[in-house]
Amino acid sequence: MRSLNEQVVAAEAAIDEANEQDPTLIVVRGVRQPLALAHGRLAAEWVGQLRPEFGPLLGLAARAHHLRRWEIPRSAFEPGKAGYLRWKRDQRNRHATEAGEILLSLAFPADDVTQVQRWIRRDDLRTDTGSQAVEDAACLVFIETQLADVATKLERDHLIDVIRKTAKKMSADGLAAVSQIPLGEVEQDLLAAALGG
Repeated sequence: MRSLNEQVVAAEAAIDEANEQDPTLIVVRGVRQPLALAHGRLAAEWVGQLRPEFGPLLGLAARAHHLRRWEIPRSAFEPGKAGYLRWKRDQRNRHATEAGEILLSLAFPADDVTQVQRWIRRDDLRTDTGSQAVEDAACLVFIETQLADVATKLERDHLIDVIRKTAKKMSADGLAAVSQIPLGEVEQDLLAAALGG
């Protein structure tokens, strides 16, 4: 029987193996890699920093928060806010289901699997510290890996509104961590304009 540490290492490897299949490649911290893989690893790193007291299960939830996300593109749902929210909800449910399958295949206890799934779905966001940590991590990863690209596609006022909406989903600890992200001048200026400093 595997130890918890061995189970966690195996789960991380399985999640990474799935996310390595993402056909969208990005450069993060000088390394070209699949988008979902980068998002999972960075999110796990962030929750480890924000909530080290939670241990490895929260790290697995963060690592799987975009598990095989590319398989259901945003374009599969209707345009507009309602379509976006439906896509986001369906994705979170799917990520949680697929992560649960991985963890169960590695003999994680059912209660641990259920908890990881709750964090992936962000159940009870704002009252569940683990769910909030995964949300914070997802927002921090967005800022680091996608803000520069989005800045080339959206009009400035719209982008500032997007940043403010992202910030509203974050905890004080998550917002404080934004200053640790290495960003270019344009992104720094946008964040200052949106967040007031």
